[in-house]
Amino acid sequence: MRIRVLGCSGGIGIGRRTTSLLLDDDILIDAGTGVGELALDELKRVDHVFLTHSHLDHLAALPFMLDTVGASRSRPVILHAQPVTLAAFEAHIFNNVIWPDFTRIPTPEKPFLNYEPLPVGSEASLGRRRIRSVPVKHAVPAVGYLVSGPGGSIAFSGDMTANDDFWQALNACADLKHVIVETSFLDADEELARVSRHLCPSMLAGELRKLKPGPQVHITHLQPGYEDGIMAEIARHLPDNTPRRLMHGEVIEI
Repeated sequence: MRIRVLGCSGGIGIGRRTTSLLLDDDILIDAGTGVGELALDELKRVDHVFLTHSHLDHLAALPFMLDTVGASRSRPVILHAQPVTLAAFEAHIFNNVIWPDFTRIPTPEKPFLNYEPLPVGSEASLGRRRIRSVPVKHAVPAVGYLVSGPGGSIAFSGDMTANDDFWQALNACADLKHVIVETSFLDADEELARVSRHLCPSMLAGELRKLKPGPQVHITHLQPGYEDGIMAEIARHLPDNTPRRLMHGEVIEI
């Protein structure tokens, strides 16, 4: 498997794109502004999108992607997410007010987009790849994903605060190679992190103590302008096994 980091920032600005990971060439995990890094031919090859939750920074590019390449595709893109996340998308995005309802355009029989509910704890199999929905805690219903293939597995937290379920699922995975986990704020903003249901470095350190040793840990979703400070605080909390910062444009191969 090949994971290409299209966006991994907590916001936008020159060189910063919000969350989106391209799995091989046909699957997006989240569809933030990073999707705009793909060329037209690459956009056309995306057949599946897996959303962690309904916040705009994780889905903003999907309406534009469908508008851009939907008519040139021979089949609909499949959107996988919790039923509550799909309902939010239907009510607040594809509602013919904010954006056209591409589940019915150009016709209900041959739309640009189909919904595929993926309840928490369930799994989708796409060729030799398995994508399992893992519960996390956030300000809205949210999941992480455990992506497995012949060469091993990679886990992605999406947005989350302190919880046990995510780490229990990861510890049960015998071939886990990489973990991508968010850390949004500095320790000075711990109260903001807790209220918004994100992590800061001290909270991350507590969470990583729940993870069995072995996988490489990558940090994502850092607040723009504070990336170096957040990573420095993480290093102070975890001097013996400091996670690395996930970088826009990098590729992880498993």
